[in-house]
Amino acid sequence: MQPLRPSAATSGQGIIGDIRVEGAHRIESGTIRSYMLVQPGDPFDPDRLDRSLKTLYATGLFSDVNISRSGNTLIVKVVENPLVNRVAFEGNRKINDDSLRAELQLKPRSVYTAALAQADRQRLLDLYAQRGRYAARVTPKIIKLAQNRVDVVFEITEGAATLVSRIAFVGNHAFGEGKLQEVVQSREERWWRFLSSADIYDPERVTFDKELLRRFYLRNGYADFKVTNATSELAPDRSAFFLTFTLDEGERYKVAKVGVEVTLPHVDAVRLRKVVDIQAGDWYDGDAVERNVQSLTDAVQALGIAFVEVKPRIARDAKKHTVELVFDVGEAPRVYVERIDIIGNTRTEDQVIRREFRIAEGDAMNSALLRTSRQSLEDLNYFTKVSVSPSPGSTPDKSVITTTIDEKATGELTLGGGYSTDVGALANIGLHEKNLLGSGIDAGINTIIAQLESQIDLSLTNPYFLGRNIVAGADIFYVDNNLQYVSEYNERRYGFSVNAGYSFSDHLRQSLTYSLVSRDVYGILPTSSPYVAAMAGNTIVSQVGQTLTVDYRDSTLDPHSGWVIRAGTDFAGVGGTETFVRAKLDTAYYIPLDLISGNQDWGIALTGGIGYLFDIGRPESIVDRFFLGGDNLRGFLDGGVGPHAAPPPGQNYYADSLGGRFIWTESTELRFPLPLSPDLGLTGRTFVDVGALSGVKAIYGDPLVNYAGPRVAAGVGVTWRSPFGLINLDLAQPIIRYRYDQTEFFRVGFGTRF
Repeated sequence: MQPLRPSAATSGQGIIGDIRVEGAHRIESGTIRSYMLVQPGDPFDPDRLDRSLKTLYATGLFSDVNISRSGNTLIVKVVENPLVNRVAFEGNRKINDDSLRAELQLKPRSVYTAALAQADRQRLLDLYAQRGRYAARVTPKIIKLAQNRVDVVFEITEGAATLVSRIAFVGNHAFGEGKLQEVVQSREERWWRFLSSADIYDPERVTFDKELLRRFYLRNGYADFKVTNATSELAPDRSAFFLTFTLDEGERYKVAKVGVEVTLPHVDAVRLRKVVDIQAGDWYDGDAVERNVQSLTDAVQALGIAFVEVKPRIARDAKKHTVELVFDVGEAPRVYVERIDIIGNTRTEDQVIRREFRIAEGDAMNSALLRTSRQSLEDLNYFTKVSVSPSPGSTPDKSVITTTIDEKATGELTLGGGYSTDVGALANIGLHEKNLLGSGIDAGINTIIAQLESQIDLSLTNPYFLGRNIVAGADIFYVDNNLQYVSEYNERRYGFSVNAGYSFSDHLRQSLTYSLVSRDVYGILPTSSPYVAAMAGNTIVSQVGQTLTVDYRDSTLDPHSGWVIRAGTDFAGVGGTETFVRAKLDTAYYIPLDLISGNQDWGIALTGGIGYLFDIGRPESIVDRFFLGGDNLRGFLDGGVGPHAAPPPGQNYYADSLGGRFIWTESTELRFPLPLSPDLGLTGRTFVDVGALSGVKAIYGDPLVNYAGPRVAAGVGVTWRSPFGLINLDLAQPIIRYRYDQTEFFRVGFGTRF
């Protein structure tokens, strides 16, 4: 019996009488015969037998196949590939086993082949390359087991992250290398970037850097700018990359003329021209053109015209280095939303995402509503990235909105400590989930034990109660405050509150709250004033409150432009021992300075508030009054401004702070980037705070210090968006103060956790 060869088969004659399979254990003989291109009764055709041999190899089921002939019997001998018993990894620390296993084709109970093992090796190397580890090494090894089984072990040497050692630019004349390095997202290796991944080489980031450079130059008037090349050179030892961007800046253009042409009926071009904020003589700005396209689109859609298209026409004059801009406003094709697809939500329920959309399936396409929907999704703070993009639907008049999200961890386990000017040194333990089980419900329990305050709080909030546009929640709390440093008393309170809110529109909402709280003023010292001593004991407040909010900010999480007004009232007297009405009006206005500075980190924030407490029965308790200082008037101690009990004659120490019934505050703050790497997350600010507090009447004939005039303080501060949370540091100096006001030069917000 000789192995079949094409030459021998050619010379052989006869018909195949039988096909016998040898060496098969797991695979049925009938299955092997089904792969053959010949069957009993067929002639011994060399070509078909050769192709049968190749077909059996191609199945990947066998490590060796041999076809031979014995008389009229065709004998097929096979050696089966082993089965994978398990897949394991050794040496991986930066990427866990589950993430690595998801990349593999080899799985337990699958057939092992050397080709698959090498393909999986390359997949793992590619995965490490995506994480910036180009020096990683992966070696697949097998451990043979009984019954033709194997364990596959990938031995991994992860190596160090491959960092960007140098970023260079060629062809830049208008801007220096340092300025352009701030424009791109990629960063050169520096010791302080251990909290960032920007200095790890990422080819996708380099592609985005090219787009950032294009936008930057267009924003600064270089309408002909191009990135002609971007090279990434890997060092011979694979330890670092050298990035080089080759630029063609072109000439800088000014705007010579701006016009608006309208082809829509009943739409006034002169009126629309007032919407455009680009003027003749301005440097050409690509971002401004896109911004005005959106402004014109929104203005026309606000007139009730759903289908509108704005096309900018740009005519360059290369000799004069000017451009003429004309915005053509016309009717867009009638396109409706066919469906909304959501991609990437592995945890958050579809309904939680869909309810944030301001546009529904079947509605006319509206770019303004799409932007609002995307901003609403970002404001949820459930995702690291949100993309909302339309694409053609099943017919020309239909569009599919694809929403792609990247989920992030929304649960927080806080075990830490820190320092806050309000409460001193503190220890904190808490559990908070902003998106409970992907339902959008916010739940948490938090405990703080500090020098001047201890508290525990349990909260639960459903932003869409009963599936409707109603925010409902409840809180149970216990708080113990040590206020000896300003008023020589302690306050203990515990109780609960329930609340409900409703949004009338994207910009108008109202919330209602009922709370029942037991308060105890205790720890009064012999030196305390009669004003404080009279407040000793327990009181119960049963209170109904409401807040009406008008919000036109661009973001609720990190506002940069727009304004917000909140009007709140509290009525106490629905049971309990206290009766009063407290009214408060707060407002904030944000002014972006992008057009002046060319940097979105520049901006002005104007905030202010006014409040009054009306007693409608017995005199109000000290714990119900307004207090001024600290966060609402930097440069002064918490509660350190306003009415004070006068000290006895001949004494000059700080007497008890009594709070007040009438308060007003105003703050002007300039926010700016610091001359440091943006990766550090540091921004600066300078501010002027103004405020006053008054409205306490003298009783018992005891003297009272009640200067109603304004206090003024100015200072500078730094905000650090650290991996441990937001930390604020402020230095403030009082400019206008009165006798017995308690000042504070340095203030630190809630700080580090570990």
